Amino acid sequence: MDTLLTQILNSLFYASILFLIASGLSLVYGVMRIVNMAHGNLYAIGAYVAAWTIGLASTELHVSLLFVLLVTGALAAALAGALIEPAFLRPLYRRAEEYQLLMTFGLLLVLEDVMRLLWGPHPLTASALSDALGSISVLGATYPAYNIFVIVIGALAAVGLGAFVYRTRFGVMLRATSQDMRMASALGINVKRVYVQAFTLGCLMAGLGGAVVMPISGAVLGMGVDALILAFVVVVIGGLGSLEGALVGALIVGFVRTLGITYFAEVELAVLYLIAAVVLFVRPAGLFGRA
Repeated sequence: MDTLLTQILNSLFYASILFLIASGLSLVYGVMRIVNMAHGNLYAIGAYVAAWTIGLASTELHVSLLFVLLVTGALAAALAGALIEPAFLRPLYRRAEEYQLLMTFGLLLVLEDVMRLLWGPHPLTASALSDALGSISVLGATYPAYNIFVIVIGALAAVGLGAFVYRTRFGVMLRATSQDMRMASALGINVKRVYVQAFTLGCLMAGLGGAVVMPISGAVLGMGVDALILAFVVVVIGGLGSLEGALVGALIVGFVRTLGITYFAEVELAVLYLIAAVVLFVRPAGLFGRA
């Protein structure tokens, strides 16, 4: 029973991180029709900035206050997104999708080198945060309290993002722009502003994912590419452009990955790709995607 509960909690932990990454990727595509190849390194920027700021403040602030500094990673990724969209992506909207893919792939490489330049080749971490919370008893099973914290963050982000997109005036403009950009512009919606805000929000989610996972896995070069691959598996299963699909896809990948690590670690990624291939064969747009 303890082992089963631990596996369920581990699955929810992985799913929370994957949702934070994949929801931003899916949101950007749903509104702007851009497959952002640099999304993974915006996740890595969130991890690096959070580790760096917490490292600077750790000698002056109590450990409980350091949790607030995790937000700096999300804000840094959002700021990067607010600069990238008008400077690099906006001139390419009227061009073929290949130009956008090449641009975002180039940004992936550039951001990797920027992180190497700023923080060097060695990992950064803030393990004091996860150590400070220790472990708690969940239905008789001992489990790291920080992982529970991440699960709660993921759940709150899912509820908050869903409410923001489907229950607010800006969410209405966001959905209108995604469905028919020209009609939305004709009705007086500032499409350029919606685009930059949507891209910034997507980057914010990625940065938050990097920030909250950093105390456990650290901030290391290459982490963005690994996260991007899993995020693509999530959105392929759930449907690119669908927040519901990102949530369901993250849960599927989280549970399959936990079982894979436990029982068939050698073919864990192969099983995930097989699931994505089967979903594409049955529903080419994903479980919740629209053709």
